[in-house]
Amino acid sequence: MKNFNRTIALYGVAFLAIPSVFAADKVKATSSIVEVPFTQVHVSDHFWAPRIEVNRTVSIPSAFRECEKSGRFDNFALAAKNNGNLPECTVTEHQGDFSFDDTDPYKVIEGASYSLSVHYDRRLDQYLDSVISLIAKAQEPDGYLTTCVTNKCYRLSGWWGRSKWERINSHELYNSGHLIESAVAHFRATGKRSFLDVAIKNADLVCKTFGPNEGQIHRPGGHPIIEMALCKLYKVTGDKKYLEGAKYFVEETGRCTDGHHPSEYSQDHKPILQQDEIVGHAVRAGYLFSGVADVAALTGDTAYQNALQRIWQNMSSKKLFITGGIGSRPQGEGFGPNYELNSHTAYCETCAAIANVYWNYRMFLYTGESKYMDVVERALYNNVMSGVSLSGNRFFYDNPLESSGEHERQRWFGCACCPGNVTRFVASVPGYVYAQTTSSPNHQTTSPAIYVNLYVQGTAKIGKVELEQETDYPWDGKVKIKIKKGGGKFALKLRLPSWLKTSPTNNNLYAYIDKAKTYSISVNGQALYPENHDYITITRSWKKGDEVVLDLPMDVRRIVANDNAEDLRGKVALERGPIVYCLEGNDQKDHTVFNKYILNSAEITSHFDKDLLGGVVVLEGKAKALEQDGEVSDVTFRAIPYSTWNNRGQQEMEVWVASSPLAARPIPLETIASRARTFSNRGPIQNDAPETAPTDGWAGGVNDQWEPRRSSDNSKPYHYWWLKRGTKESISYKFDRPYEVSNVMVYWLDLDHYDGDFRTPESWTLYYKNDAGEWREVEQHSPYTVNKDCYNSVDFRPVTTQELKIVAQLRQGQSGGVLEWKVNYGRPQ
Repeated sequence: MKNFNRTIALYGVAFLAIPSVFAADKVKATSSIVEVPFTQVHVSDHFWAPRIEVNRTVSIPSAFRECEKSGRFDNFALAAKNNGNLPECTVTEHQGDFSFDDTDPYKVIEGASYSLSVHYDRRLDQYLDSVISLIAKAQEPDGYLTTCVTNKCYRLSGWWGRSKWERINSHELYNSGHLIESAVAHFRATGKRSFLDVAIKNADLVCKTFGPNEGQIHRPGGHPIIEMALCKLYKVTGDKKYLEGAKYFVEETGRCTDGHHPSEYSQDHKPILQQDEIVGHAVRAGYLFSGVADVAALTGDTAYQNALQRIWQNMSSKKLFITGGIGSRPQGEGFGPNYELNSHTAYCETCAAIANVYWNYRMFLYTGESKYMDVVERALYNNVMSGVSLSGNRFFYDNPLESSGEHERQRWFGCACCPGNVTRFVASVPGYVYAQTTSSPNHQTTSPAIYVNLYVQGTAKIGKVELEQETDYPWDGKVKIKIKKGGGKFALKLRLPSWLKTSPTNNNLYAYIDKAKTYSISVNGQALYPENHDYITITRSWKKGDEVVLDLPMDVRRIVANDNAEDLRGKVALERGPIVYCLEGNDQKDHTVFNKYILNSAEITSHFDKDLLGGVVVLEGKAKALEQDGEVSDVTFRAIPYSTWNNRGQQEMEVWVASSPLAARPIPLETIASRARTFSNRGPIQNDAPETAPTDGWAGGVNDQWEPRRSSDNSKPYHYWWLKRGTKESISYKFDRPYEVSNVMVYWLDLDHYDGDFRTPESWTLYYKNDAGEWREVEQHSPYTVNKDCYNSVDFRPVTTQELKIVAQLRQGQSGGVLEWKVNYGRPQ
């Protein structure tokens, strides 16, 4: 913290082997399957154990440091000062650009709490005490806690308005949700009530303020998470009003009781029981449906479970990326139409992948079906872990499946939801490995069972039984499971992964083009031949020393997509075990990937490289390269795990690789436009004068030489004027030197979107910068057309210039954009 280093000092790394406290929940689950607490699972493998340790020693301290540097803690200090609880505070101004900045410290505290429960660290424990003390001082007497509102930061009134609880997307309830989740984690990990009491006070206010009764606000959360959070608080405290509060927010979704407009973006477009397609903001969707699953499980509401299964079916069969990611569009950070699975422009936000894990794991707990854990595994090993660098201190916000080298992880973001989410999630990964059955009011279970959902080396204490897994998964499919302590009659249920079936997603969205080899399994050396194809179930009286050996053959498999996914036609994805692979420029001799195609008949081999990217299995084989002159050459290729890309600098990358020359792209010849720097205006254009539009905003995509299929083709990068409607907007080129030019060709964007449509402009004008540095319209030009699905070509009297600018008048109430902009007939001067 900038002004309170005497109050909070960033902790140093210190490990003490002291057992932590794990406070038990007062309310048990009503479903028959329950999670095994991650504190009871200790991993010692070569994949997760190092990443969890990097998260503990690098990611969490780094995220706390960024919270201090960015003023996140200063905002709490200022709120404490405004509440009269910290008069010595010298902070005078609220910092940051978002009303939800409070959630960043909450998430990191949650991750740190998980870490404490497994690896006690006295300095971290003391650091959390000091941070929590500061947060408690920032809380208002009635329990309210959103610092930008307490600090009366009207600079951010576009988010929250002028008074408490004024707007549905103020994120006040989102702040409350993350506060509660963090406090519950801290209580469970340490047994301390300091943070839990803050959360209870806030939750009491939320439940008093929102609800169906007269005098309460009738409105859902806006950005869901309050539903999940209140369910967790109910489990910890046993106070049923929190479950009723969560149920209210679920039931109020989409009803618009207070007269506000329905919104797909806010997951508030339709009551949940009426939904059958997943739409809108992807993180909100994952959080909401996780909360709905919690409410359904705790109340036994089958109607909501049926609705969730309908929505899940749409997600998994039409909108799920092969990496386990969800959310195809950067605009609104959400879902596009069915089968919009474009690789280059895929958003696949890190937070959305984490939310997808939350949702699918809850669906598994309720149903016991392995297909949900298949999605969990796919997201875990691919999209989620792509979100953080191997060093643990750089993060992706979005995770595309293709890049021209424009993507790079960042240390932090102005909107920093993803780094904090990574820290809290990675620390909790051991909790997804196992599950167990228990008797419940809704499911009378007579045969106990232990589910082995993920194959991770380590030990687990499950009731009176202690298991040990020995495996080098995900690099090797051989798994040994040994009963170390305890025994008795129960079913051991081992998940048969979908990567050994006909479809990686258990539907027709994706399919393997080859047949998988058969797995083998034995108990104490005796081969078994079970019939179950989802969970391999072995029921017997187990005793200490019993050993199960499961051998899952890990061949390289090629995946093809449903033909409705236009961008993926003629391409294959490579997978080995749960790991999705990609080609990255560094590993190819010509440092490019898009000109490659791999024939389905080409042999692909795999081997472990201990010196590459921390130790990974790489794929190698023969490919073809499409040259600029149309010739084809034989080349070799190397593929690496997708989650490890961009750990060696910015370069080209692709997951879906062409399987024929029709889907490959030769390296395009450079043009003056492809070499140009691109800019977009930041601010309004005054009096039709292009020079009044500041051009310090970078604009990408328009000169990358990817040819559009149509004006709605959003499969490759493009430029759009987000949230600008009916205004004059500009985009400009600055060439590497002056050229004589006499023609431009513009391909306009025309795209439907749930949060505002993009249309061709009403009109546009082309300007050039003369030797005096003045912008002038080109002369003797042909008409400025705004046709869809084609290039709009404009000839004009030749000019010599180093800069061109398009000024577009957007249609009333509509936004717009440019897919590609060519400049022809140029020669250097």
